[in-house]
Parts: sequence; C-alpha cells; structure tokens
Amino acid sequence: MSKAFEPYELAGKRLANRLVMAPMTRSRAYGPGQSPTPLMAEYYAQRASAGLIVTEGVQPSRAGQGYPDTPGIHTAEQVAAWRRVTDAVHAQGGAIHLQIMHTGRVGHPVLTGLQPVGPSAVAAAGQVYTHEGPQDFVTPRELTDSEIRATIDDYVTAARGAIEAGFDGVELHGANGYLIHQFLAPNSNQRADAWGGSPEKRIRFAVETARAVTEAIGAERVGFRLSPGNPFNDIDESDTADLEATYTALVEALAPLNLGYLHQLEAAGRRDLTHRLRKAWPATFILNPFTGRQPTGPAELELLDNGTADLLAYGALFLANPDLPARLARGGPFNSPDPATFYGGDEKGFTDYPTLEEARA
Repeated sequence: MSKAFEPYELAGKRLANRLVMAPMTRSRAYGPGQSPTPLMAEYYAQRASAGLIVTEGVQPSRAGQGYPDTPGIHTAEQVAAWRRVTDAVHAQGGAIHLQIMHTGRVGHPVLTGLQPVGPSAVAAAGQVYTHEGPQDFVTPRELTDSEIRATIDDYVTAARGAIEAGFDGVELHGANGYLIHQFLAPNSNQRADAWGGSPEKRIRFAVETARAVTEAIGAERVGFRLSPGNPFNDIDESDTADLEATYTALVEALAPLNLGYLHQLEAAGRRDLTHRLRKAWPATFILNPFTGRQPTGPAELELLDNGTADLLAYGALFLANPDLPARLARGGPFNSPDPATFYGGDEKGFTDYPTLEEARA
C-alpha cells in the first residue's frame, strides 16, 4: 500500500492521508456579493476525505476579481458564508485551506467596474470570459508603491477573514499568471524600482506578502503555491537561467518564514527544477505534477513513495470523484471529468458525480 494513504502531520495538524484536493475555479459563487452558497458547502464536504482541501481561488478585494461568479473573502457577509463551508467540511472530519487569489491584470472592467492592476502597464495577450461574452484583456494600471503595500494589506485582511471563517489555513496563489506570478515574471513585471528588475527584486512582492500574512495568522497556517515556467495567462519565463535564479531566490527567501508548506504546480519539462526546489525547501512540499493531457492519476502515487513530494495534489480527478482517496486505494474505477460543466452552472458536474457506493447502488 502506498504511503499516500498514511496520516501526515502538516505543521502540527494531523491529516488523514497525503492526498490534496487542488484549488480549482468553479465560478458558482451566486450568493450575495460573490458569497459561497450552500451548494458550494455540499461540494467541498463531499470531498472531505482528502487529507487537505485547498479551495478555489478567492479574491481578497473587489479589484482582485478576474472571473465572473468567483467568491470573495473581503466582506463580513462573505466571511459568514464561508463559515458554512468550513463547518460542513469539518463535520466530515476534513481539513481545508482557503486560497487567496488576486488576479491582477487578468480580468476586465465589465466584471468589477474597475481597471485591472498589475506590476506594469503591460496587457496580457488573450481574452477573459464575462457574462457579456469573451473580452480582450485590457492594459492594467501599474500599481504605485503605496498601492502595492495596500494590496499586501488586502491579503492580510483576507487571511484574517479566512481564520475567522474557520479555515485551517490559507494558501497564497503565486502561480498561473495571477498577481504574485506577474511580479515574478520579467515580461509582466518591467518595473525599474525596488519591486522589479533583478530576480531578487521581482520576488519582493511575493516574499513581503507571505511575511505579512504569517505575522497576522501564524506561519504554520500559511502555504504558498508557485508554478515555475507555466505560460498560462501570457507569462513568459522561457529564459531558463532567469527562471532558475528567480525561483531559487524565492524559495530561499520564503524558507526562513517557516511556512506550513510549499505547493508547486509543475510545468511541462520542469521535473529537474521540481527536484531542486524540493531539496531546497525545508518543510512540507506539495506537488501537483504535470502529466500531459491526462489528469493526475494512480501512477503519480509513486511520487510520494520515492520522496519527490510529501503530499500530492489532484485537480480534475478530484473534481469528478468526490471519494477519490478510496478510488485511488482500490485502483479505480474513476468518473471522467466533464469540461463543459467546469465553470458556472448548477449542481450538474458539481455535486452530482457519484461515489463508488452510489455507483453500485
């Protein structure tokens, strides 16, 4: 039996196993003011057999929203609604972290009435979905020094709200081309001040945000997600020397903060960098591995057994299989994810995927 199914101590909290439900945007926050709904509470509670659940990305401010119907954590109403989610997960014996995701330049004024912001006034190539249809990304407004510090404060307020809502911790989203990643990447961060230029300056926003959040809620409650080399949302980290220098510097700067974990989403062809960052990281290392066109599956359990990672994150397969740990332990069978229902909609493709027991009934 793989060590995947053994309990694991994460920063003092005992997890039932080493399997993590990865954060996945679902765009179903139809509650007042982008609040989570009872259906969302059911969705997460169904998957509470994960060792750890990391929620979909949650905006720390109105300006941080980049997609329709994504949930926030910046109002009292939202905090109260998230309490229903955490209570539901904890009632099933699960553990859950809230992922704080500021989308930065990814978004559109039609979503929030605000101009997106970023480290530099450089538009991302591509489009974003809105209720009015796909819209071209617009040129973001470059954040001033004081606005950068205010944005860090937004992360802190969001983290405090998450703890008030009953979450076991938070994960800072520094991946997938969103705000923190935009500061890390040289094509989206073209600043010439203390927040841009060299790798040491480009990592500053990530490190200061992590430091501020740890000081607010405790380092053991904070995780950090990164995706070196991931081109999503028009990120260009193709310069291998700069990529390695940037992420080595980032991990070395985050390590003294004693965060609960580092969570890497692996890009194609970057396993060598994964090994280096894992070796440099002194605490729990979560890996969401790159597997090509297929979702992460049973074959990747060996990454726990050979020490590549301490915990293993599953995305689409967890979306479609609420009882994924049980299915992995048995070697399947697995429900197939339905991409047509990934974003928006109702319970179809959200809470109606059957468990093994339901499928046999």
